[in-house]
Amino acid sequence: MSLNCVDAVIELANEHEVPILLIASRRQIDSAQFGGGYVNHWTTRGLADYVLDRDKKGKVLLARDHGGPWQNTKEVEAGLTLRRAMASAKDSFRADIEAGFQILHLDPSVDIHGHPPIDEILDRLFELYEFCWSEAQRQRQEIIFEIGTEEQSGSTNSLDELTYTLQSVQRFCRENRLPQPTFIVLQTGTRVMETRNVGSLDTPFRVAHELPAEIQVPKMIEICNQHNILMKEHNTDYLSDATLQWHPRLGIHAANVAPEFGVTETRALLDILEGNGLSRLAEDFLQLAYTSHKWEKWVIDRATCTPRDCAIMAGHYVFSTPECLDIKARAAAMLKERGIDLEKRLKECVKTAILRYLRNFRLVLPS
Repeated sequence: MSLNCVDAVIELANEHEVPILLIASRRQIDSAQFGGGYVNHWTTRGLADYVLDRDKKGKVLLARDHGGPWQNTKEVEAGLTLRRAMASAKDSFRADIEAGFQILHLDPSVDIHGHPPIDEILDRLFELYEFCWSEAQRQRQEIIFEIGTEEQSGSTNSLDELTYTLQSVQRFCRENRLPQPTFIVLQTGTRVMETRNVGSLDTPFRVAHELPAEIQVPKMIEICNQHNILMKEHNTDYLSDATLQWHPRLGIHAANVAPEFGVTETRALLDILEGNGLSRLAEDFLQLAYTSHKWEKWVIDRATCTPRDCAIMAGHYVFSTPECLDIKARAAAMLKERGIDLEKRLKECVKTAILRYLRNFRLVLPS
């Protein structure tokens, strides 16, 4: 989500000697061909070099999140056809492999021209799968695959469709002598909106026409175990400690978190500025974040969401803009006179937020 988030991950992984996947969507990080991404203006190679130079114990795994057609904003804005969007996605994956990314999430679920059936989505998945494996072999790079074929909805996957997907993928891999995928991304009843998780996993109420997550999730994991594939949960942000502690008990193998850490850093920045008499700079930052309109995808009801709330949701999208860098530079200079290291304080706040997950997942012992 930010430079501080990346530094926090590297430090935590090395301090506690635990593996952490550093995942990047194509909007956050992409190759130079696509102009990089909004996180620190990094290209794929730039991020990889930065992490590899600092990850002394080799604990951070570089991963592509949601790689596939129309997953980069430029492909959407250009209205690319399927053929061109697939070619564009392959260019992005090629750069991932060249940069040393170890895990590739193949996600052909987005289609700006319609809603293709599952078999058509699987065909696109297979095309990307074969391309990435061939490219990795050509470059003599080791990669593992993560697959996911639908957007998060806040509910859980259909057991029948999960079985069908895994059987189809395994048959494809077997017939083409390709390695089986390591992870499959499944819907466990999580969905992030605003600054909370509105999915069914963390609610005390029953959802109509849906089995409770505590019944459905073990059934999905059982199917995954039968097919020898690990289950990954997306949108784990903002879940309660009690729910997070159930993850290893249920057998969920991996979980993705992102917006929560961006919001954590944004709130920390505002707290530091406003708590040290720099309210004018805080107002400038809030205005910059609000006018970016990046909060629009997260809002449930615009009528109940204040401009400040909206700006907090969008703060991490503008961290690398010249305007925000200027705000932070001016703030850092004034705070330094008071013995406050702004970036260090921000990074420590993000580390604390990440540690909550590491502890609840039993990867790090409670302090």
